[in-house]
Amino acid sequence: MSFTPSSRHELLSLEQVSKGLSGGRLAIFESLRKRSSKGGLPCYLVGGPVRDLLLGLPLRDLDVAVEGDATALAADLAQELGGKLTTHRRFGTATVKLAGKLAGDHVDLVTARKEVYSRPGALPKVSPGSIIDDLARRDFSINAVALPLSPAQTAVVDPHGGVDDIERCIVRALHEDSFIDDPTRMLRAVRYEQRLGFRLEDSTVADLRQALASGAVATVSGDRWRHELDRVLDEAHPSDVLVRAVELGILAALHSGLTRSDAVTHISASPNASPNIYLAGLVYPLTPVQGEELIGRLRLPKQRAKLVRDTVCLRESQRKLKESVATASKLVASLDGADHDAVRAMAILADDRQVRQGLDWYIAELRKVVPQLTGDDLLAMGVPQGAGVGEILGRLLDARLDGLVETVSDERTMVGEWIANGQTVG
Repeated sequence: MSFTPSSRHELLSLEQVSKGLSGGRLAIFESLRKRSSKGGLPCYLVGGPVRDLLLGLPLRDLDVAVEGDATALAADLAQELGGKLTTHRRFGTATVKLAGKLAGDHVDLVTARKEVYSRPGALPKVSPGSIIDDLARRDFSINAVALPLSPAQTAVVDPHGGVDDIERCIVRALHEDSFIDDPTRMLRAVRYEQRLGFRLEDSTVADLRQALASGAVATVSGDRWRHELDRVLDEAHPSDVLVRAVELGILAALHSGLTRSDAVTHISASPNASPNIYLAGLVYPLTPVQGEELIGRLRLPKQRAKLVRDTVCLRESQRKLKESVATASKLVASLDGADHDAVRAMAILADDRQVRQGLDWYIAELRKVVPQLTGDDLLAMGVPQGAGVGEILGRLLDARLDGLVETVSDERTMVGEWIANGQTVG
């Protein structure tokens, strides 16, 4: 999208922004406009929302910078509109989540601030500042733009040429040490590039590669990298971001095994791909040892750690899966306890067509099959209390999966024969 100098500010007039909002976001916006205009508290719509408005995209979030105490303003706003307040005083930030009829809408507020990085990868030391200071600490020029909420100021605040970069469709870091100060900006840069259809400016690519060569990735904790990776996986098209991150060597710097993106590309063709399935595609080529290393590096929570382990295990057990797909009970047994998203990923990525078909069969039908008789039914029929109940239920499941029984009457007959022949465990 292109802009002429005369149209930029008209596009971002407060009235037009207001017309694009409704419900809780409109109530928040109008309250902040009033406070900024009449209360003498300079407030600015800042960063991504301004960028997206310039691009003609819907306003997804409200991010507001305040030349003053953002946490105090947030408390007043929560009281006025009836919302839940969350504050982070170390950084002077706050979030107000509305409740009741306006539930689901929220605003993020930050005290305009300066930042200083004591060492590469460290969290910054912050101090209050002006909107110009606040924009200077941002990651990229396209996010270093602000729209005053007071009608006394009508121009977009753009000290770093962000509007021109939006017009040129480029992502440009604000300074050459940006990726050294915060290496997670590498993934952010690629996210914006791919989501917006932009390109990384040449000098920004050079700065990124220099940061990679310096070992900057290792200066950031696994928790922070995991958070950035989660944001990538939540994108509308995560495969584009992951492929580009592999191409640039960002993911290989995070773990040496993350050098392939063919599985991710394959998954992108599936209409039911989810964030977990994309993660499975990313780790699909890893060995078990590499999988454990990645789990430790990113400090993956229990569920995602299991996803990684099961994805790697299923890939390595394709021969066993091929041997079991012809018999429903054997296939179900071979997948017992496996993470469902790992199985779904394997159904897309398995080399053998029979394995893929078998896994599709499992996902669509087999995993939902259960015996019609219950444990109480078995006890009433004379199966002794204890481990035998679970064993009989398992044998009934196998029989139902393999078509040996179809009705509850069939199950009763089969169990009766087992009891009569002493084939139960006391």
